[in-house]
Amino acid sequence: MNTIKKFISYYKPYKGMFFMDMFCALTLSAIDLVFPIIVRYLLNDVYLKDKSTIIKYVALIGVALLLMYVVKYFCQFYITSYGHIMGARMEADMRNDIFSHLQRLSFSYYDNTNTGKLMSRIVTDLFDISELAHHGPEDVFISILKIAGSFLILLSININITLILIFITLFMLYFSVNYNKKMKATFKENREKIAVVNAQVQDSLSGIRVVKSFSNEHIENKKFQKGNNDFLRTKEDNYNLMGRFFSMNGFFQGILYLSVVLFGGLFISMGKISTSDLVVYILYINIFLNPIDKLVNFTEQYQRGITGFERFLEVINTHPDIVDNKDAVELNKPKGQITFQNVSFSYDNRNTVLNNINVDIEAGKTFAIVGPSGGGKTTFCSIVPRFYEVDKGSVKIDGIDIRDIKLKSLRNNIGIVQQDVYMFAGTIKENIAYGKPGATDKEIIEAAQRANAHEFIMGLENGYDTYVGERGVKLSGGQKQRISIARVFLKNPPILILDEATSALDNESEKYIQQSLEELAKNRTTIVIAHRLSTIRNADNILVLTEEGIQESGTHEELLDKNGIYAGLYNMQFDIA
Repeated sequence: MNTIKKFISYYKPYKGMFFMDMFCALTLSAIDLVFPIIVRYLLNDVYLKDKSTIIKYVALIGVALLLMYVVKYFCQFYITSYGHIMGARMEADMRNDIFSHLQRLSFSYYDNTNTGKLMSRIVTDLFDISELAHHGPEDVFISILKIAGSFLILLSININITLILIFITLFMLYFSVNYNKKMKATFKENREKIAVVNAQVQDSLSGIRVVKSFSNEHIENKKFQKGNNDFLRTKEDNYNLMGRFFSMNGFFQGILYLSVVLFGGLFISMGKISTSDLVVYILYINIFLNPIDKLVNFTEQYQRGITGFERFLEVINTHPDIVDNKDAVELNKPKGQITFQNVSFSYDNRNTVLNNINVDIEAGKTFAIVGPSGGGKTTFCSIVPRFYEVDKGSVKIDGIDIRDIKLKSLRNNIGIVQQDVYMFAGTIKENIAYGKPGATDKEIIEAAQRANAHEFIMGLENGYDTYVGERGVKLSGGQKQRISIARVFLKNPPILILDEATSALDNESEKYIQQSLEELAKNRTTIVIAHRLSTIRNADNILVLTEEGIQESGTHEELLDKNGIYAGLYNMQFDIA
């Protein structure tokens, strides 16, 4: 019931269209019910009169029928066009809701969820929602009206035959309810299997360069074929059920007609029904069966739509781990002092990554973190903008707990340059402007100049309007990195996080980018994760972080004098160089 209530709530913005659609459906049902009554009247009364009277009545009835069918035309037009438009708008609203909700979910959700499966929920699962939203209420409403109306008229014509019809119809309903449950299970399995197929396609195409570099196209084909065949199997099971469902309902309808013909003939011979009434009765049988057909089709449509909607609700009902506190405040012009007090953190409450960390980063200073992989360096940086929530302790900026700062305000004051730069499909200008939506061309160019990117951009065929390709595939690693730095220049945040921003670059690219980063770090609180220790010699403080926690802390010279972990790492790199 909660699922249905939530589904109904999406009709609220379109109440006018919905009620107009229902009114048109009511009008269509009334017109269909009236026609056999007119036929009965003609057969039993009009056609028994004299010629002139017949012509007069037929002319009047003809005009009335013409007017009814003109009204039917407009009603049918509204149902087919605006009814579908209403359904499409509801589907679009749901897609907006799920996309907006996905934007609010924290990193931990995406750590455990496949992107391809999410795409399936946004696109495939909502595909049948539009049809269900439009045809569902309309088909049920029309069917109930027609079944009730035709049933009452059938009773008025002949009670005995109608009681036989009711008996057969009850068998149809029992059969339909049982098969309905079976079909729901197969539709749900269909959704799950196509989500696996979508996930496989997304994963394989995203890594197509790796696939080709290892000549492993056959492996990807095997993986895809397995998922595709599993999906095909569930579709075959589903269609087998549907085949039995529809054919059995067709058989029951045939039995209905057979019963009317047999018992109708018997009652004519007994003088309990006239031939004209039997003709009209058969016409009403068609009106009686047509809505039953609609209800049968609706059960399939309902199961398709509602299983998609249930999977949609699974995402919508996932609450974000990280939200604004009730009394959260704006972070206005922070100095940038960052304090870690007894901070502990673990992923999924299992392996502890940070344990009782206490660190004080002075405003405007450069703070570097080094250490072996798995020591928690990236996690340390991810906690500052609240990508993850600490298990214990607190992180403060200028003495304010970050949990008491509005998320948007907190993240607007933090700029991040990562090793793995993400480029959005679009132009270079659009990618730089992502740091400050609505920025002027002058601001974009100035940011690119400060990031040492303007020169190479102007060397491209279309300059700032050059299309970068999916994930920036048309640019080199160094070029993408400089664009990401230009983004942050444009954002101009007081706090800066550099997560191994130069570790994957060649020496020449590193030289340019190191200059850009040094310019970017001026007068900002900067946290640097670095593997190349030569890039952090000028840091105000260096923290050595391992799986055991903070092992060393001090300036470059102080740590070399200690001849500990940092000195060992530095000397190793120096010897290699």
